Amino acid sequence: MTVARANGTGLLLLNLGTPRSPATHDVRAYLREFLSDPRVLDMPAPARWLLLNLVVLPFRTPRSAHAYRQIWTERGSPLRAHGEELRDKVAGRLGAGTPVALAMRYGEPSIAVALAELRERGVRRLTLFPLFPQHSAAATESAEEAVRAAAADLRGDAPSIEVVPACFDHPRYLGAAAEAARPALAAADAERVVFSFHGLPERQVRKADASGRCLADAGCCAVGGEANRRCYRAQCLATARALGEALGVPEERRVAAFQSRFGRDRWIGPHTDRALVALAREGVKRVAVVSPGFAADCLETLEEIGIRGAAAFREHGGERLTLAPCLNASDAWADAVAAIARETSPALGGS
Repeated sequence: MTVARANGTGLLLLNLGTPRSPATHDVRAYLREFLSDPRVLDMPAPARWLLLNLVVLPFRTPRSAHAYRQIWTERGSPLRAHGEELRDKVAGRLGAGTPVALAMRYGEPSIAVALAELRERGVRRLTLFPLFPQHSAAATESAEEAVRAAAADLRGDAPSIEVVPACFDHPRYLGAAAEAARPALAAADAERVVFSFHGLPERQVRKADASGRCLADAGCCAVGGEANRRCYRAQCLATARALGEALGVPEERRVAAFQSRFGRDRWIGPHTDRALVALAREGVKRVAVVSPGFAADCLETLEEIGIRGAAAFREHGGERLTLAPCLNASDAWADAVAAIARETSPALGGS
């Protein structure tokens, strides 16, 4: 086992999560943990319990299990496999004396297990890197809250924690994302490029608003500034603009959209599934989809876009949908993660 540096600093990479297997009982357990989080289903506890146990788990679990079976690999969950490879690459860049662990907010490897591993390796100062490039309460804040709660359970051994801020406009993140997507876009010869991000209910986006004008008009997120610096939708649109420019995609060929709607609430738009159908109906034959809000390929990219989205695009007149790979564990992303983490915590190793 690697011995920690004398200064006891380590890095925790944290992603959203994945079921243990695509078996129905494992998917049900994962969905129960995920959707029991009040930051994800932000409604009164009794209503959340009723929705989860009377609607979601009975009806969504079999569909989700089928979807997971479509993308499962010999290495298991793509999200976890890419995460473990990224962890190892980042550890190599930070040096043998700097412990690096991977955890999932929901599922395995759990936060508690990762923190125990880091404690055993002598970590007393922890740098937390949430692998969510754009900041949201549902993902980023829930993850940080869960890590701090698990760390507090360590009592006297609890590490101090520094959190890497959202990297949505960081040059290293944008450079790695562009490098990951560029080969697929070159091969796709796409007439339109859709930059697809995970959606959020409008009410969750408004909670982060300091101006009182959130979603007041269609263009309120199009221009960045201090008022919407922490706005999830504004961060996504900023990423899409910067990445489109880095990839040389003209503005008129770009579409920024949001996927994975859930329930009956109003979600931020435009919606990816509807955008793909609309493009096909307009006569667009070739489209590429880039998913810069997802650090690793997962159910939402591989199945929702790569399988169902592609089928819907073809059904309405399109010919080919090309899904660009996510950052995954590319060398450029491993370099970026190590560099961005050191900006928050210079005590981390590497050069």
